[in-house]
Amino acid sequence: MTDAPVVTRFAPSPTGYLHIGGARTALFNWLYARGRGGKFVLRIEDTDRARYTPEATQAILDGLTWLGLDWDGDAVSQFESAERHAEVAREMLAAGKAYKCFATQDEIENFRENARAKGTSTLYRSPWRDTAQADHPDLPYVVRIKAPKTGEITIKDQVQGDVTWKAEALDDMVLLRSDGSPVYMLAVVVDDHDMGVTHVVRGDDHLANAARQSMIYTAMGWTLPTFAHIPLIHGPDGKKLSKRHGALGVMEYAAMGYTPAGMRNYLARLGWSHGDDEVFTTDQALEWFDFDGVGKAPARLDFKKMENINRHQISMSASDTMVNDVQNYLSAVGEPQLPDAKAKAFGDAFAQLDVADKTVGALVDKFAFVLDEPPFTRDQKAEKLLDPVSRGILNQLTPQLQTAKWDRETLEQTVMEFAEAQDLKFGKLAGPLRVALSGRATSPSVFDMMMIIGRDETLARLAAVTT
Repeated sequence: MTDAPVVTRFAPSPTGYLHIGGARTALFNWLYARGRGGKFVLRIEDTDRARYTPEATQAILDGLTWLGLDWDGDAVSQFESAERHAEVAREMLAAGKAYKCFATQDEIENFRENARAKGTSTLYRSPWRDTAQADHPDLPYVVRIKAPKTGEITIKDQVQGDVTWKAEALDDMVLLRSDGSPVYMLAVVVDDHDMGVTHVVRGDDHLANAARQSMIYTAMGWTLPTFAHIPLIHGPDGKKLSKRHGALGVMEYAAMGYTPAGMRNYLARLGWSHGDDEVFTTDQALEWFDFDGVGKAPARLDFKKMENINRHQISMSASDTMVNDVQNYLSAVGEPQLPDAKAKAFGDAFAQLDVADKTVGALVDKFAFVLDEPPFTRDQKAEKLLDPVSRGILNQLTPQLQTAKWDRETLEQTVMEFAEAQDLKFGKLAGPLRVALSGRATSPSVFDMMMIIGRDETLARLAAVTT
Protein backbone atom coordinates (compact mmCIF):
# COMPACT_ATOMS: atom_id res chain seq x y z
CA MET A 1 0.00 0.00 0.00
CA THR A 2 3.04 2.26 0.03
CA ASP A 3 2.36 3.46 -3.52
CA ALA A 4 -1.28 4.35 -2.85
CA PRO A 5 -2.19 7.95 -1.98
CA VAL A 6 -2.37 8.27 1.79
CA VAL A 7 -5.88 8.34 3.27
CA THR A 8 -6.30 8.63 7.04
CA ARG A 9 -9.45 8.93 9.03
CA PHE A 10 -10.70 10.21 12.34
CA ALA A 11 -13.66 8.21 13.60
CA PRO A 12 -15.00 9.56 16.91
CA SER A 13 -18.11 8.49 18.74
CA PRO A 14 -20.40 11.47 19.43
CA THR A 15 -20.10 11.69 23.20
CA GLY A 16 -20.90 15.38 23.55
CA TYR A 17 -17.53 16.99 22.89
CA LEU A 18 -14.15 16.44 21.28
CA HIS A 19 -11.86 15.46 24.17
CA ILE A 20 -8.14 16.13 24.17
CA GLY A 21 -7.18 12.51 23.43
CA GLY A 22 -9.46 12.46 20.41
CA ALA A 23 -8.11 15.83 19.30
CA ARG A 24 -4.55 14.47 19.36
CA THR A 25 -5.58 11.38 17.38
CA ALA A 26 -7.26 13.63 14.81
CA LEU A 27 -4.15 15.83 14.66
CA PHE A 28 -1.79 12.88 14.07
CA ASN A 29 -4.04 11.60 11.28
CA TRP A 30 -4.29 15.07 9.77
CA LEU A 31 -0.54 15.71 9.94
CA TYR A 32 0.33 12.35 8.38
CA ALA A 33 -2.11 12.70 5.50
CA ARG A 34 -1.75 16.42 4.77
CA GLY A 35 2.03 16.24 5.04
CA ARG A 36 2.01 13.70 2.19
CA GLY A 37 -0.57 15.35 -0.01
CA GLY A 38 -3.14 12.76 1.02
CA LYS A 39 -6.70 12.80 2.27
CA PHE A 40 -8.02 13.17 5.79
CA VAL A 41 -11.60 11.93 6.13
CA LEU A 42 -14.06 12.13 8.99
CA ARG A 43 -16.50 9.43 10.08
CA ILE A 44 -18.90 9.78 12.99
CA GLU A 45 -19.35 6.37 14.61
CA ASP A 46 -22.95 6.95 15.61
CA THR A 47 -24.32 3.40 15.67
CA ASP A 48 -25.25 3.71 19.36
CA ARG A 49 -28.54 5.49 18.74
CA ALA A 50 -29.41 5.61 22.43
CA ARG A 51 -26.52 8.02 23.02
CA TYR A 52 -26.54 9.82 19.68
CA THR A 53 -27.63 13.46 19.40
CA PRO A 54 -27.03 15.93 16.55
CA GLU A 55 -25.63 18.35 19.13
CA ALA A 56 -22.93 15.86 20.13
CA THR A 57 -21.86 15.45 16.51
CA GLN A 58 -21.82 19.22 16.04
CA ALA A 59 -19.58 19.57 19.10
CA ILE A 60 -17.00 17.33 17.40
CA LEU A 61 -17.21 19.29 14.15
CA ASP A 62 -16.85 22.57 16.06
CA GLY A 63 -13.81 21.28 17.94
CA LEU A 64 -12.04 20.13 14.77
CA THR A 65 -12.89 23.40 13.02
CA TRP A 66 -11.52 25.46 15.91
CA LEU A 67 -8.32 23.38 15.88
CA GLY A 68 -7.94 24.08 12.17
CA LEU A 69 -8.11 20.40 11.15
CA ASP A 70 -10.00 20.41 7.87
CA TRP A 71 -11.33 17.17 6.41
CA ASP A 72 -12.05 16.07 2.86
CA GLY A 73 -15.66 15.73 1.76
CA ASP A 74 -18.61 15.53 4.14
CA ALA A 75 -18.48 13.84 7.52
CA VAL A 76 -19.75 10.27 7.06
CA SER A 77 -22.35 8.70 9.36
CA GLN A 78 -21.54 5.09 10.21
CA PHE A 79 -25.18 4.38 11.09
CA GLU A 80 -26.32 5.28 7.58
CA SER A 81 -24.16 2.50 6.14
CA ALA A 82 -25.65 -0.26 8.32
CA GLU A 83 -27.15 -2.12 5.35
CA ARG A 84 -23.78 -2.12 3.57
CA HIS A 85 -22.15 -3.57 6.71
CA ALA A 86 -24.77 -6.33 6.90
CA GLU A 87 -24.32 -7.05 3.20
CA VAL A 88 -20.62 -7.80 3.75
CA ALA A 89 -21.48 -10.23 6.55
CA ARG A 90 -23.91 -11.99 4.23
CA GLU A 91 -21.18 -12.21 1.56
CA MET A 92 -18.90 -13.88 4.08
CA LEU A 93 -21.70 -16.24 5.06
CA ALA A 94 -22.30 -17.21 1.44
CA ALA A 95 -18.57 -17.76 0.88
CA GLY A 96 -18.26 -20.05 3.90
CA LYS A 97 -16.13 -17.51 5.78
CA ALA A 98 -18.82 -17.05 8.41
CA TYR A 99 -21.62 -19.16 9.85
CA LYS A 100 -24.98 -19.00 11.61
CA CYS A 101 -24.82 -19.61 15.35
CA PHE A 102 -28.06 -20.54 17.12
CA ALA A 103 -26.61 -20.70 20.65
CA THR A 104 -28.62 -18.77 23.21
CA GLN A 105 -27.14 -16.36 25.73
CA ASP A 106 -27.95 -18.83 28.50
CA GLU A 107 -26.05 -21.59 26.69
CA ILE A 108 -23.03 -19.35 26.19
CA GLU A 109 -23.03 -18.26 29.81
CA ASN A 110 -23.35 -21.86 31.04
CA PHE A 111 -20.34 -22.78 28.90
CA ARG A 112 -18.31 -19.98 30.45
CA GLU A 113 -19.34 -20.86 34.00
CA ASN A 114 -18.28 -24.45 33.47
CA ALA A 115 -15.00 -23.33 31.92
CA ARG A 116 -14.28 -21.07 34.89
CA ALA A 117 -15.04 -23.96 37.26
CA LYS A 118 -12.63 -26.23 35.36
CA GLY A 119 -10.00 -23.54 34.99
CA THR A 120 -10.09 -23.76 31.19
CA SER A 121 -10.47 -21.02 28.56
CA THR A 122 -13.78 -19.15 28.61
CA LEU A 123 -13.38 -18.30 24.91
CA TYR A 124 -16.65 -19.55 23.43
CA ARG A 125 -16.40 -22.21 20.73
CA SER A 126 -19.75 -22.56 18.96
CA PRO A 127 -20.93 -26.07 18.11
CA TRP A 128 -22.70 -24.59 15.05
CA ARG A 129 -19.50 -23.67 13.17
CA ASP A 130 -19.48 -26.75 10.95
CA THR A 131 -23.15 -27.70 11.08
CA ALA A 132 -24.72 -28.29 7.68
CA GLN A 133 -27.44 -25.83 6.66
CA ALA A 134 -29.92 -28.70 6.36
CA ASP A 135 -29.55 -29.22 10.11
CA HIS A 136 -30.21 -25.57 11.03
CA PRO A 137 -33.26 -25.00 13.23
CA ASP A 138 -35.84 -22.30 12.53
CA LEU A 139 -34.63 -20.13 15.40
CA PRO A 140 -32.97 -16.72 15.86
CA TYR A 141 -29.24 -16.72 15.12
CA VAL A 142 -26.20 -14.51 15.02
CA VAL A 143 -23.60 -14.57 12.26
CA ARG A 144 -20.08 -15.35 13.43
CA ILE A 145 -16.80 -15.17 11.52
CA LYS A 146 -14.75 -18.33 11.17
CA ALA A 147 -11.58 -17.39 12.98
CA PRO A 148 -8.43 -19.41 12.20
CA LYS A 149 -8.06 -22.39 14.55
CA THR A 150 -4.29 -22.64 14.33
CA GLY A 151 -1.33 -20.43 13.59
CA GLU A 152 -0.77 -16.80 14.42
CA ILE A 153 -1.97 -13.37 13.39
CA THR A 154 0.70 -10.67 13.25
CA ILE A 155 0.03 -6.96 12.89
CA LYS A 156 2.97 -4.91 11.64
CA ASP A 157 2.37 -1.76 13.63
CA GLN A 158 4.22 1.47 12.80
CA VAL A 159 4.50 2.43 16.49
CA GLN A 160 4.29 -0.82 18.45
CA GLY A 161 6.33 -2.96 16.05
CA ASP A 162 5.21 -6.49 15.15
CA VAL A 163 2.45 -7.67 17.49
CA THR A 164 1.39 -11.32 17.34
CA TRP A 165 -1.65 -13.19 18.65
CA LYS A 166 -2.03 -16.96 18.65
CA ALA A 167 -5.13 -18.15 16.82
CA GLU A 168 -6.43 -20.03 19.86
CA ALA A 169 -6.69 -16.68 21.69
CA LEU A 170 -9.22 -15.38 19.15
CA ASP A 171 -12.88 -16.35 19.11
CA ASP A 172 -15.39 -16.54 16.29
CA MET A 173 -16.61 -13.00 16.90
CA VAL A 174 -20.16 -11.99 16.10
CA LEU A 175 -20.66 -10.00 12.89
CA LEU A 176 -24.46 -9.70 12.85
CA ARG A 177 -26.66 -9.73 15.91
CA SER A 178 -29.81 -11.82 16.07
CA ASP A 179 -31.87 -8.84 14.91
CA GLY A 180 -29.67 -8.60 11.80
CA SER A 181 -27.83 -5.46 12.88
CA PRO A 182 -24.06 -5.28 12.31
CA VAL A 183 -21.63 -5.01 15.21
CA TYR A 184 -19.19 -2.13 15.55
CA MET A 185 -16.13 -4.27 14.74
CA LEU A 186 -17.56 -5.16 11.33
CA ALA A 187 -18.76 -1.64 10.61
CA VAL A 188 -15.29 -0.16 11.23
CA VAL A 189 -13.60 -2.50 8.77
CA VAL A 190 -16.19 -2.08 6.03
CA ASP A 191 -16.16 1.70 6.37
CA ASP A 192 -12.37 1.89 6.36
CA HIS A 193 -12.26 -0.28 3.24
CA ASP A 194 -15.03 1.60 1.43
CA MET A 195 -13.49 4.99 2.30
CA GLY A 196 -10.12 3.87 0.93
CA VAL A 197 -8.33 4.30 4.26
CA THR A 198 -4.67 3.34 3.87
CA HIS A 199 -3.48 4.15 7.39
CA VAL A 200 -5.41 3.51 10.60
CA VAL A 201 -3.94 5.78 13.27
CA ARG A 202 -5.65 5.44 16.66
CA GLY A 203 -5.09 4.92 20.37
CA ASP A 204 -3.30 1.76 21.50
CA ASP A 205 -6.42 0.75 23.43
CA HIS A 206 -7.61 -0.44 20.00
CA LEU A 207 -4.54 -2.61 19.38
CA ALA A 208 -6.30 -5.87 20.29
CA ASN A 209 -9.09 -4.93 17.87
CA ALA A 210 -6.60 -4.92 15.00
CA ALA A 211 -6.13 -8.70 15.19
CA ARG A 212 -9.88 -9.35 15.14
CA GLN A 213 -10.51 -6.78 12.42
CA SER A 214 -7.72 -8.29 10.30
CA MET A 215 -9.77 -11.51 10.10
CA ILE A 216 -12.50 -9.61 8.25
CA TYR A 217 -10.02 -8.10 5.81
CA THR A 218 -8.58 -11.56 5.13
CA ALA A 219 -11.99 -13.20 4.75
CA MET A 220 -13.04 -10.55 2.22
CA GLY A 221 -9.72 -10.61 0.35
CA TRP A 222 -9.13 -6.95 1.13
CA THR A 223 -5.71 -5.39 1.66
CA LEU A 224 -5.02 -4.51 5.28
CA PRO A 225 -4.34 -0.86 6.02
CA THR A 226 -1.13 0.19 7.72
CA PHE A 227 -1.75 0.34 11.47
CA ALA A 228 -0.23 2.84 13.90
CA HIS A 229 -1.46 2.53 17.48
CA ILE A 230 -0.38 5.53 19.55
CA PRO A 231 -0.05 5.49 23.35
CA LEU A 232 -2.81 7.09 25.38
CA ILE A 233 -2.55 10.36 27.31
CA HIS A 234 -2.15 10.13 31.07
CA GLY A 235 -2.51 12.77 33.76
CA PRO A 236 0.50 14.48 35.36
CA ASP A 237 0.49 11.74 38.01
CA GLY A 238 0.93 9.01 35.40
CA LYS A 239 -2.58 7.64 35.86
CA LYS A 240 -5.20 7.29 33.15
CA LEU A 241 -6.49 10.69 32.11
CA SER A 242 -9.76 11.68 33.72
CA LYS A 243 -11.76 14.84 34.29
CA ARG A 244 -9.89 15.52 37.53
CA HIS A 245 -6.73 15.88 35.42
CA GLY A 246 -8.38 18.20 32.93
CA ALA A 247 -9.77 15.75 30.38
CA LEU A 248 -11.95 18.48 29.00
CA GLY A 249 -13.54 19.19 25.68
CA VAL A 250 -11.41 21.08 23.18
CA MET A 251 -13.74 24.08 23.29
CA GLU A 252 -13.16 24.33 27.04
CA TYR A 253 -9.47 24.81 26.28
CA ALA A 254 -10.53 27.53 23.85
CA ALA A 255 -12.39 29.23 26.71
CA MET A 256 -9.26 28.90 28.86
CA GLY A 257 -7.44 31.04 26.32
CA TYR A 258 -5.41 28.53 24.36
CA THR A 259 -5.00 29.22 20.67
CA PRO A 260 -5.50 26.66 17.89
CA ALA A 261 -1.81 26.99 16.95
CA GLY A 262 -0.81 26.52 20.58
CA MET A 263 -2.99 23.44 20.95
CA ARG A 264 -1.74 21.94 17.66
CA ASN A 265 1.87 22.48 18.75
CA TYR A 266 1.28 21.08 22.25
CA LEU A 267 -0.76 18.08 21.10
CA ALA A 268 1.83 17.24 18.46
CA ARG A 269 4.51 17.14 21.19
CA LEU A 270 2.27 15.00 23.38
CA GLY A 271 3.72 11.63 22.43
CA TRP A 272 5.70 12.69 19.34
CA SER A 273 9.02 14.47 19.03
CA HIS A 274 11.35 15.86 16.38
CA GLY A 275 14.78 16.11 17.93
CA ASP A 276 14.80 18.73 20.67
CA ASP A 277 12.23 20.97 18.98
CA GLU A 278 9.55 22.13 21.40
CA VAL A 279 8.00 25.08 19.58
CA PHE A 280 7.35 24.86 15.86
CA THR A 281 4.93 26.02 13.20
CA THR A 282 2.18 23.87 11.77
CA ASP A 283 4.03 23.86 8.44
CA GLN A 284 7.08 22.42 10.19
CA ALA A 285 4.94 19.77 11.89
CA LEU A 286 3.47 18.81 8.51
CA GLU A 287 6.96 18.44 7.09
CA TRP A 288 8.41 16.55 10.06
CA PHE A 289 5.64 14.28 11.33
CA ASP A 290 6.19 10.56 10.96
CA PHE A 291 5.54 7.50 13.07
CA ASP A 292 9.19 6.95 13.95
CA GLY A 293 8.93 10.02 16.20
CA VAL A 294 6.02 8.57 18.20
CA GLY A 295 7.03 7.04 21.53
CA LYS A 296 5.58 3.84 22.98
CA ALA A 297 5.10 5.17 26.51
CA PRO A 298 1.94 7.08 27.49
CA ALA A 299 2.26 10.86 27.22
CA ARG A 300 1.58 13.01 30.29
CA LEU A 301 -0.59 16.09 30.25
CA ASP A 302 1.42 19.09 31.43
CA PHE A 303 -0.40 22.39 31.77
CA LYS A 304 2.79 24.39 32.39
CA LYS A 305 4.25 23.17 29.12
CA MET A 306 0.93 23.83 27.39
CA GLU A 307 0.97 27.43 28.65
CA ASN A 308 4.59 27.91 27.66
CA ILE A 309 4.01 26.63 24.13
CA ASN A 310 0.86 28.74 23.85
CA ARG A 311 2.83 31.83 24.89
CA HIS A 312 5.39 31.19 22.16
CA GLN A 313 2.68 30.60 19.57
CA ILE A 314 0.96 33.87 20.49
CA SER A 315 4.23 35.74 20.06
CA MET A 316 4.74 34.04 16.65
CA SER A 317 1.22 34.74 15.38
CA ALA A 318 0.35 37.11 12.57
CA SER A 319 -1.99 39.92 13.59
CA ASP A 320 -4.92 38.72 11.44
CA THR A 321 -4.62 35.24 12.95
CA MET A 322 -4.59 36.74 16.42
CA VAL A 323 -7.68 38.83 15.70
CA ASN A 324 -9.48 35.64 14.67
CA ASP A 325 -8.25 33.86 17.81
CA VAL A 326 -9.52 36.70 19.98
CA GLN A 327 -12.94 36.57 18.32
CA ASN A 328 -13.08 32.80 18.87
CA TYR A 329 -12.02 33.23 22.49
CA LEU A 330 -14.71 35.83 23.13
CA SER A 331 -17.28 33.49 21.58
CA ALA A 332 -16.06 30.58 23.74
CA VAL A 333 -16.47 32.61 26.95
CA GLY A 334 -19.85 34.00 25.90
CA GLU A 335 -18.69 37.56 25.24
CA PRO A 336 -19.76 39.64 22.21
CA GLN A 337 -17.49 39.79 19.18
CA LEU A 338 -15.28 42.80 18.61
CA PRO A 339 -16.83 45.23 16.12
CA ASP A 340 -14.78 45.80 12.98
CA ALA A 341 -13.19 49.02 14.21
CA LYS A 342 -12.07 47.46 17.49
CA ALA A 343 -10.84 44.32 15.74
CA LYS A 344 -8.73 46.49 13.43
CA ALA A 345 -7.43 48.53 16.36
CA PHE A 346 -6.44 45.35 18.16
CA GLY A 347 -4.76 43.89 15.06
CA ASP A 348 -2.79 47.07 14.45
CA ALA A 349 -1.71 47.25 18.08
CA PHE A 350 -0.76 43.57 18.20
CA ALA A 351 1.43 44.03 15.12
CA GLN A 352 3.34 46.81 16.90
CA LEU A 353 3.85 45.22 20.31
CA ASP A 354 6.21 42.39 21.23
CA VAL A 355 3.83 40.26 23.31
CA ALA A 356 4.47 37.18 25.41
CA ASP A 357 1.19 36.29 27.11
CA LYS A 358 0.29 32.74 28.09
CA THR A 359 -3.37 32.95 27.11
CA VAL A 360 -5.69 34.90 24.85
CA GLY A 361 -7.53 36.12 27.95
CA ALA A 362 -4.35 37.72 29.28
CA LEU A 363 -3.76 39.22 25.84
CA VAL A 364 -7.24 40.76 25.73
CA ASP A 365 -6.59 42.21 29.16
CA LYS A 366 -3.25 43.66 28.04
CA PHE A 367 -4.87 45.33 25.03
CA ALA A 368 -7.69 46.87 27.03
CA PHE A 369 -6.25 50.29 26.13
CA VAL A 370 -7.46 49.84 22.54
CA LEU A 371 -10.44 47.56 23.23
CA ASP A 372 -12.11 49.46 26.08
CA GLU A 373 -13.85 52.75 25.46
CA PRO A 374 -13.01 55.78 27.64
CA PRO A 375 -14.07 56.81 30.22
CA PHE A 376 -12.57 53.66 31.72
CA THR A 377 -13.94 51.75 34.66
CA ARG A 378 -11.02 51.66 37.07
CA ASP A 379 -10.50 49.21 39.90
CA GLN A 380 -9.42 50.29 43.38
CA LYS A 381 -5.71 49.86 42.67
CA ALA A 382 -5.89 51.97 39.52
CA GLU A 383 -8.01 54.62 41.21
CA LYS A 384 -5.47 54.89 44.02
CA LEU A 385 -2.76 55.80 41.49
CA LEU A 386 -4.85 58.73 40.27
CA ASP A 387 -4.91 60.74 43.50
CA PRO A 388 -5.22 64.57 43.30
CA VAL A 389 -1.44 65.06 43.38
CA SER A 390 -0.94 62.64 40.47
CA ARG A 391 -3.69 64.29 38.45
CA GLY A 392 -1.97 67.62 38.99
CA ILE A 393 1.33 66.22 37.74
CA LEU A 394 -0.37 64.82 34.61
CA ASN A 395 -1.96 68.21 34.06
CA GLN A 396 1.51 69.78 34.03
CA LEU A 397 2.84 67.05 31.68
CA THR A 398 0.12 67.60 29.08
CA PRO A 399 1.52 70.84 27.55
CA GLN A 400 4.90 69.14 27.12
CA LEU A 401 3.27 66.38 25.09
CA GLN A 402 1.15 68.79 23.06
CA THR A 403 4.25 70.30 21.49
CA ALA A 404 6.49 67.21 21.36
CA LYS A 405 7.38 65.47 18.12
CA TRP A 406 5.39 62.22 18.14
CA ASP A 407 8.02 59.52 17.93
CA ARG A 408 9.09 57.15 20.66
CA GLU A 409 12.54 58.59 21.25
CA THR A 410 11.21 62.13 21.63
CA LEU A 411 8.33 61.03 23.87
CA GLU A 412 10.67 59.10 26.16
CA GLN A 413 13.02 62.09 26.38
CA THR A 414 10.17 64.52 27.02
CA VAL A 415 8.64 62.45 29.82
CA MET A 416 12.00 61.67 31.43
CA GLU A 417 13.08 65.33 31.40
CA PHE A 418 9.72 66.34 32.89
CA ALA A 419 10.09 63.74 35.68
CA GLU A 420 13.60 64.98 36.43
CA ALA A 421 12.42 68.60 36.55
CA GLN A 422 9.70 67.58 39.00
CA ASP A 423 12.22 65.59 41.07
CA LEU A 424 10.16 62.46 40.43
CA LYS A 425 11.27 58.90 39.83
CA PHE A 426 9.91 57.70 36.51
CA GLY A 427 7.81 55.01 38.22
CA LYS A 428 5.91 57.67 40.19
CA LEU A 429 4.94 59.31 36.90
CA ALA A 430 4.44 56.14 34.85
CA GLY A 431 1.79 54.70 37.21
CA PRO A 432 -0.72 57.58 36.90
CA LEU A 433 0.08 57.96 33.20
CA ARG A 434 -0.59 54.24 32.68
CA VAL A 435 -3.99 54.48 34.38
CA ALA A 436 -4.92 57.60 32.40
CA LEU A 437 -4.14 55.86 29.10
CA SER A 438 -5.51 52.38 29.84
CA GLY A 439 -7.70 52.55 32.94
CA ARG A 440 -5.51 49.85 34.48
CA ALA A 441 -2.65 49.61 36.95
CA THR A 442 -0.86 47.14 34.66
CA SER A 443 -0.54 47.59 30.91
CA PRO A 444 2.03 47.68 28.13
CA SER A 445 4.68 50.41 28.21
CA VAL A 446 3.21 53.90 28.39
CA PHE A 447 5.29 54.85 25.36
CA ASP A 448 3.98 51.87 23.38
CA MET A 449 0.44 52.93 24.20
CA MET A 450 1.09 56.55 23.27
CA MET A 451 2.55 55.52 19.92
CA ILE A 452 -0.35 53.16 19.18
CA ILE A 453 -3.27 55.41 20.14
CA GLY A 454 -1.61 58.55 18.77
CA ARG A 455 -1.28 62.18 19.90
CA ASP A 456 -4.95 63.21 19.81
CA GLU A 457 -6.23 60.22 21.77
CA THR A 458 -3.37 60.42 24.28
CA LEU A 459 -4.14 64.08 24.99
CA ALA A 460 -7.88 63.38 25.16
CA ARG A 461 -7.36 60.66 27.76
CA LEU A 462 -5.11 62.89 29.83
CA ALA A 463 -7.68 65.68 29.66
CA ALA A 464 -10.38 63.26 30.86
CA VAL A 465 -8.55 62.69 34.17
CA THR A 466 -7.16 66.20 34.73
CA THR A 467 -10.15 68.45 34.03
